[in-house]
Amino acid sequence: MNLSERIKSLLHIGEILQDLDDESIKLIIEKASIENPWFTETNIRLALSAIRDQFLTQDALLYLVNKYHIDDQIAPKTIGLVLAGNIPLVGFHDVLCCYLTGHYSQIKLSDKDSILMQYVIDTIQSAHKDATTYFTVVDKLKDYDAAIATGSNTTAQHFAYYFRDIPHIIRKNRNSVAVIDGSESEAELALLGADIFYYFGLGCRNVSKIWVPKNYDITRLFVVFDAYKDIIHHNKYKNNYDYNVALNLLNKESFLQNDLLILKEASPIISRIGSVHYEYYEDLVSLNAWIEEHQEEIQCIVSRIPMNGVETVSFGQSQTPTIDTYADGVDTIQFLLSL
Repeated sequence: MNLSERIKSLLHIGEILQDLDDESIKLIIEKASIENPWFTETNIRLALSAIRDQFLTQDALLYLVNKYHIDDQIAPKTIGLVLAGNIPLVGFHDVLCCYLTGHYSQIKLSDKDSILMQYVIDTIQSAHKDATTYFTVVDKLKDYDAAIATGSNTTAQHFAYYFRDIPHIIRKNRNSVAVIDGSESEAELALLGADIFYYFGLGCRNVSKIWVPKNYDITRLFVVFDAYKDIIHHNKYKNNYDYNVALNLLNKESFLQNDLLILKEASPIISRIGSVHYEYYEDLVSLNAWIEEHQEEIQCIVSRIPMNGVETVSFGQSQTPTIDTYADGVDTIQFLLSL
């Protein structure tokens, strides 16, 4: 397949996803939510909409082509992909990058997200008879030229050793943070709720920690987050929330809570499900220096304040990254073109 044909087959998915109420898509959504109870219909639709609107448009795809001067001169390689499954279709961007650049993907699906990923692969293949050669779903990778693997900090060590003799991208745990300056409107703070609660906080782009200015009334957040109160009706989220309330009480730790969220003053960036850490800052210069020092732990920053070294997005926008936004800040397209 040439580049034009590959783009056309990707646009084919975007066209199909215009109608998420189509009976065939509703069936896939239902099956995926049974496979993984964290993948609610709402969350799956959020993921499908974001992929459709940010990745699968002609403007987005041609932007990548022009930015990297992608053409048909590349010598195709086989790329082993170990995909994550923490949120719906989180591995799709790697699949798209490999396909767009003309490489073959050997894909190890996450058992938490096999149905949705298989669906998008099948949909690409249905658009062109030769697209089938670009995707192979396997139980174990073998005979590959390079690898892209995503996992926890623990599995990353294993991946680094396993793929040590070939070019690779290994992704670790990251979380996102928010910086509030105190002048935000109620509407902006309400949008921050989306950055926290979408996908139950399981994604690397979910905000798990908030920095606020000294003397800021952190309880303001409880009021504006009321719009997300239905999240507590999800059984797995509520179980985690209840467990973490009990754990904090048992450990005699200080924390604030309402009916859906724990707010805890703590220094770690990562927080438990159903909870968000917060910390006060004295001045933005010192905070910016701290963030630069810890940028390898941070995926993005939600704030109206620019921060050096780390991607900054507007309130409510953390879960809709653009097509040239890369996990862990590693340029996947550049990596693939350099092979």
